Formats: sequence, structure tokens, C-alpha cells
Amino acid sequence: MKKFTKLALVSSLAISANAMAMQAMDDASLGATTGQDGLNIGIGISKIEIEKLFIHDNDGMGAAGYKELQADGVTLVDKTSGAGAIYIKGNGITKLAADGVTETNVVKNKGIVIGANYDNAGAYLLASRNLADLTIDSDAGGGNPFINIAAQVSGLDINIGEIGVVGSAAAPAAGAANIRRGGTGTENAILSGLSVKTGKMTANIQLGAAPQGAMIKLNTTMVGGLEIKDLGILDNSTTGKTVVPAALSPTNANINTTKAGEIFIESIKLTDANSSDLTINQNISVFGESAANKGFVRIVSTSGAHDTYVKAIHLGSRDAASIGDVEVQGMQTYFSPAQGTYVPGSIITIRGH
Repeated sequence: MKKFTKLALVSSLAISANAMAMQAMDDASLGATTGQDGLNIGIGISKIEIEKLFIHDNDGMGAAGYKELQADGVTLVDKTSGAGAIYIKGNGITKLAADGVTETNVVKNKGIVIGANYDNAGAYLLASRNLADLTIDSDAGGGNPFINIAAQVSGLDINIGEIGVVGSAAAPAAGAANIRRGGTGTENAILSGLSVKTGKMTANIQLGAAPQGAMIKLNTTMVGGLEIKDLGILDNSTTGKTVVPAALSPTNANINTTKAGEIFIESIKLTDANSSDLTINQNISVFGESAANKGFVRIVSTSGAHDTYVKAIHLGSRDAASIGDVEVQGMQTYFSPAQGTYVPGSIITIRGH
């Protein structure tokens, strides 16, 4: 989970990097820049493409690595060998439109492609048609100053290619021709890809005192809900396995699998219970070092009950017949601030080893 946590944080930082560069300015500087207190920024990026993404775990599993028991039932062999990485790259899958010519898979050769959600005649876009609009103000805070960033984000169409694991290559030496590290050796794919469609969102970010009670506060309704499409979960352990032995084969030879097994889901739709929209209420806080640990990120969600509809589940491969749809109505999670007390919502804590 540690590497997936890093992946989520890196993705968030990549999208917000341009905005974050402006956050250290005070009101005097902002006023001199714009002729008024505060600063408005419209991010007019229409698409972001990333060729490949690697999240390197430089010590692998370390001393707590995986050891495999040998046939003698006694000998343990350490199967870990150092740094590994989660990678995202193009999934190489060809998808053609109805004309049989036009390529429709935007992550065939790109790891990540993020653009605006143009569905429903632009209903999920901001009125400005920007990817995001930011309003930045600094405040004295009664002696405890802070910066307030109010963000509005257009609906997004996020496409992710193949996600897998690979051994990390050596880090670039001083004076190397480039800073690329990448992976080396066998690549084991975990997901064949997915796409995520979102509606419009708002968020409020406070740096410094954060009188709102959290660094990031999400309190919005995502019009049209959240949809994840074309999700493929891969099992590489079955590649090359015999499914029909030679004795039963019409060719008198073993019939083996030629690809990894896949659970393929055409669509997962998430909304509020009995609604077509999705309410998001979250507080995201970063806790510093204490006597208990070195710090962590805490996400507290109190968004209410949700409906989930999973469409067309394919077992074995994406071309296998669907076993049908799965529907979950009114699912509500709870967390316990004290024994015997149940509060609707969830608390997620993320930290390193």
C-alpha cells in the first residue's frame, strides 16, 4: 500500500504544481500584481499527457522481505532483491471506432492523459471553460495568519494506461546525460488500465493557521457522479499455464494460456443514495512528528450513504461473456471515535513505514 499511497500523492502534486508556485505571496504583493486584494488565477490547460510514471521504493521490502520455503521444507530463500517501482505506461491496446479506422484509446502509447470532461454538451465544465479557477487571499487571522485558496475544478476525463511493478534501474550518476531512471527486467502488469470521469468540484485550501480545521476542505456536489470505466485487473501468475493437458487435447499437445488472466469491468458508477450526483465532504490534514510516529496524512469523510452500480463484469478476459451487473444501494460506512460509538463516515490514515 505504501507505493500506491505515493502514487496518489504524486498524481495530486502533478496536477496542482502550477497553482502551488503562487501560494507564498502576501496581500501586498497580490495587490501590486492585480490592482486589487487577492489574486485570481485561471488555469487554461486543456490536456495533460505523461509518457511514463515511476514510483521507486528504494529499499524494497527491506529486512521484512518475502522468503520462500524450498522443497526440503526447511530452507528459506530470500526472494527480495532491492529497489522496485510501480510504473504507469501505455497499455498498447488497440481500440477502433465504428469506422474501423479511428483509434480511440488515448493511453495506447501514453501512461496518463488528463483532459476536460466534455460530456453532456459541456455540462460538467466551469463557466470559464478553464481546467481550474483559483482565488488566493492571505489573511492576518487575528495574529495567526494563513493563506486561503478557493479552487473550482472542471469535470475531468482521466485516462490511465497499464499499471504494474518492475525492478528499479540504477539512479542516474552525477553528470549523466539525463535524469531518467526507469525500470529494468520483467514487468508484471497489475491493471490493464482505467478511465475516470468526474463532474465539477470545489475545494478550499488553507496554508498556515488553517482556521477551517483542515489544510484541505472539500464540500461540494459532483454533478453527474463519479464513473470509472474499462477497469482491468490482471493475474500474471496464470500466463503460460496449461488449461487442457495433451492427453485431452485435440492436437495431442498441451493447450496453454497466452495472456494474463483478467477481471474486466466496463463501468463503476458512484452517486449519493437515490441520486444521480455525488456529494463530497472531506477534511484532509497533515499531522507532523510526535512521540507516537513521524507524522501522517488523515482524510476524514462524512459524505453520507452511496449507491454503486457495476456494469458488465467479465471473468478471464475482456472478451469473455459478462456474468452480469452488480448493484449496491445505500451503502454507509461508520468510524468509531470511542468504543461503542459509531459516526457515519470514514477516517483514512496514510503514512510511511
